[in-house]
Amino acid sequence: MTAATTPYLRLLTTTQFAFNTGFYAVLPYLATHLGAGLGMTGWLIGLVLGLRTFSQQGLFVIGGALTDRYGPRPVVLAGCALRITGFGWLAFAGSTATVIGAVLLTGFAAALFSPAVESETAREAVRHEQRTGTPRAHVLARFSAAGQAGAFLGPLLGSLLLLLDGGFRAACLAGVLVFAAVLAGHARLMPHRAPVAPTGRSRGSVREVFGNRPFLLLCLTYSSYLLAYNQLYLSLPDEVQRATGSQAALGSLFALSSLLVVCAQLPLTRWSAHRLAPRTALVAGLATVAAGFAAVPVTPAGPAGLLPAAALVVLLTLGQMLLVPAARGLVPDLVDDRHLGLATGALSSVSGLAVLGGSAATGALLDAPAPVRWAVLAAVPLTGAALALALPAGAAEREERDSGGRMDADTSPNRSGGRTP
Repeated sequence: MTAATTPYLRLLTTTQFAFNTGFYAVLPYLATHLGAGLGMTGWLIGLVLGLRTFSQQGLFVIGGALTDRYGPRPVVLAGCALRITGFGWLAFAGSTATVIGAVLLTGFAAALFSPAVESETAREAVRHEQRTGTPRAHVLARFSAAGQAGAFLGPLLGSLLLLLDGGFRAACLAGVLVFAAVLAGHARLMPHRAPVAPTGRSRGSVREVFGNRPFLLLCLTYSSYLLAYNQLYLSLPDEVQRATGSQAALGSLFALSSLLVVCAQLPLTRWSAHRLAPRTALVAGLATVAAGFAAVPVTPAGPAGLLPAAALVVLLTLGQMLLVPAARGLVPDLVDDRHLGLATGALSSVSGLAVLGGSAATGALLDAPAPVRWAVLAAVPLTGAALALALPAGAAEREERDSGGRMDADTSPNRSGGRTP
């Protein structure tokens, strides 16, 4: 049985694809629009983009808490409505204040929508696993692949609109249409679910989640991955510039990353879910990411000088495909189901804050000698791998250990989406 056979799981997966398609039809062209279109200075463009990131990643925890308290449906619908309003506003915004207001609104829309959809997907993945024996990692991998497919298709849609002389406004309005379709689909198809957390206990929920040491350890482990992944936007452009004299090849490398996820995520997860416990997949993924950084100074440059950069992109993406479904699959094992939305949002918010703090330090490495820079960057995911080894066993891993034997990989379901090696 495939990982996403229920109508509800198909709705959630399609939602992720559509949401990313609409988002990435606009985001890659925002900086150019702010500079060439509106005449903003570089520091102001950076401020606007930083505010957009903060209003999204930094506020995920709010969307997760609201999902627990009110259920996923109203939070998802509110997120869609705010994204429609924000993109419509951004299409016609002509001053600094109106642009900032529009990007804050679009960011907060994602802070509502994404934790609700991600936590509901994780919850449904566990239920589907319990009913069918299909590892939850299969569902989460399909969800990730759908998001990457949207991230790949969105810029192509935006480029097409620009080539047709539609301009940035047309890209924004295309995003509005996509999110309007998502809103209509969810208003019709998303079931009414009672909230899993009782009202009036928000403070207790926050204390319970942030006082959960294993969950905080997972947040730190995931932070090391996100800080490493952020180097695609910081260290990779510098490496491409050094190798080729321009950053023109960046688009091809990003496309390579997205295509790898779209084509290889499901087969790789299918393999790892039956052979690797979640902790093992997490450690292996982080070690693969570290190998990507370590390979840059020792990989001989190819004919176009891009071989080290390509090696980094491929290994970092492979590591991502191993560790992200494993990390998300561990969250339901570490927190109470009543707080799953809050925990899902907190995982992104805590990691986002760690990246915000760590980016300045890693940015300072751009002036360091190459061997030093790449060795330090490799140490970040290796530290995360060491932290992952201290995580508690997942549910299936504990069951196998207590029974004193290996479960049959073909017939015994793993609630954490994996098998002990």
